[in-house]
Amino acid sequence: MVVLPPDRATSEVTEELADVAETLGHALRVADRHTDLYRRTRRARALSVPAEMQWGVLPGQACTGAEFDLYAYWEPSYTSGGHVLDWCATEEELTLVVADGTGPGAPSALVSSLALNAIRNARRAGLDLVGQASLTDQALYGQHRGERPLSALLLSFARATGEVRVVDAGSPTVWRDRGAATERIELERQLPLGMFEDTVYATQRLRVVPGDRLVFVACDRDEPPPGGGDAALDRAVRRAIGRTRGTSCADTPRALVRELREEPPGGLPDDVLVLCLDWHGRAPAERRAVTEEEHRRLPGPPAV
Repeated sequence: MVVLPPDRATSEVTEELADVAETLGHALRVADRHTDLYRRTRRARALSVPAEMQWGVLPGQACTGAEFDLYAYWEPSYTSGGHVLDWCATEEELTLVVADGTGPGAPSALVSSLALNAIRNARRAGLDLVGQASLTDQALYGQHRGERPLSALLLSFARATGEVRVVDAGSPTVWRDRGAATERIELERQLPLGMFEDTVYATQRLRVVPGDRLVFVACDRDEPPPGGGDAALDRAVRRAIGRTRGTSCADTPRALVRELREEPPGGLPDDVLVLCLDWHGRAPAERRAVTEEEHRRLPGPPAV
């Protein structure tokens, strides 16, 4: 973090420093492919082999854009390999995948790696959320014949409008903090990925508005009951979100995990991932410009 004296904190200086930081970030990303130096510097201690596998495939812990801030944190970071998380940001949309943990050890890391690469393969081939879920479902079932299913949530946010398409494959829980109200978003849960052969998935629709905070909580736990989940865990999550409402998006995931760890023993599984998404949206003028551009692209009346 860079703190400027008040007399130097002009918009020109801030923009220049932002450009320098972006250039440095790209340079470090390229250099990271050719040396272990930066990865070793990031670590406080040695990783387990499953965690090394996980750190190698997860996208990181943060992604930001004009319309959103996105931060994640998981525990245990240095020993578990079962967390599943991915995102992709384009000019039009933000695509997000969060999945429940698949347990400790190398077998779970292999499941996570297979699922992430299947999702990315489908996304990069241009498939929609249903196609991504279906291809991943087939890959997991083909490898494990239903013995290692993955409960996942796939979302696509339209950056211009806040419209959200969702595929809920037996998903982690998602909470919305809007104003002073915290509520769990109830989705129609479908079968986890890889549980049965040729599962058919469908999308649902939501909408986020500027000021919304979405919190995703993914745990390594048994399949929740059909009624909608673990009531004790839900109460703990609701309390934790309320207590961290004033926390920045960057600090919220770690704060939530800390709050949940302080709940009575047995309230939180050992393996947990928390992701926080703050939605800022676009200014009305920007949304109007996008709408007008889309209107211009529509085909005109047939020639006579």
